[in-house]
Amino acid sequence: MDGLGGTAAAVVLIVLVIFVIIVLVRSVRIIPQARAGVVERLGKYQRTLNPGLTILIPFVDRLLPLLDLREQVVSFPPQPVITEDNLVVSIDTVVYFQVTDPRAATYEIANYIQAVEQLTTTTLRNVVGGLNLEEALTSRDQINGQLRGVLDEATGRWGIRVSRVELKAIDPPHSIQDSMEKQMRAERDRRAAILTAEGTKQSQILTAEGQRQAAILAAEGDAKAAILRADGEAQAIQKVFDAIHKGNPDQKLLAYQYLQTLPKLAEGSSNKLWIIPSEVGEALKGIGSALGGANGDSDAAGFFGGSNKVAASEPVTPVESTTASQSRLTE
Repeated sequence: MDGLGGTAAAVVLIVLVIFVIIVLVRSVRIIPQARAGVVERLGKYQRTLNPGLTILIPFVDRLLPLLDLREQVVSFPPQPVITEDNLVVSIDTVVYFQVTDPRAATYEIANYIQAVEQLTTTTLRNVVGGLNLEEALTSRDQINGQLRGVLDEATGRWGIRVSRVELKAIDPPHSIQDSMEKQMRAERDRRAAILTAEGTKQSQILTAEGQRQAAILAAEGDAKAAILRADGEAQAIQKVFDAIHKGNPDQKLLAYQYLQTLPKLAEGSSNKLWIIPSEVGEALKGIGSALGGANGDSDAAGFFGGSNKVAASEPVTPVESTTASQSRLTE
């Protein structure tokens, strides 16, 4: 009997120890940092546990699953959205949110992540439904701002703050993508053609400007060269004129130089007819006076094979051109 009683006492003692351990485990709770716990006492909200060591009343208080107070990132699967121009696009969204009130997140909404997803989908369809495809592709910042405003206002009573909403991808139908690629290629080709035409135009303008400047410079060079040549000829004539006047030539020398110049009129194979000017008679008189001396004008005239009447013949008509003379001789 004593053996049975000792065994029963040992079993009771073991049960009591296990019970005490269970009570201690259920009474002492440690809440990690950035976590929060909601305590219910007899099924009613009692308090919110902050990070640290907490003592609960066993079998009276119940600790609900801990809530993460850090900012969370949830990526939702692609959602089909119809644009204003009746095109179906697939949009991926990413929502950044944070639990700010554990009590509201526990009792105001059953599943806040699912609620955020559904609210994001419906709001996205409302926003994108008022835009055409091109506006939806180029207005991501506007869509993100509208989504964030609507979500933050709706989730505030759930104890959740939506900080950012991003559109991860907007995928139009494949046929629209092909059309957009063709349009982009055509636009690039058009811009390339415009740039090529602008380059050609600019090149031609620069070439024409260069040619104009070159022609102007060449004309200015020719003008300066002509001026310099004229100045040189004028100076040469002036020097000859000064030299002749310094030498003080008499009538005899001038007549002799005049006669020396006459044979040059007949030079050239194309000269068929040449006319002696009327001043030849005066030149012959000067030569005869110089060479005759005491013999007088008769010897000088005999030297040239004629009388003074020949030298003093009537003036000849003005000089005709060689071509006119040749045509007259042919007739």
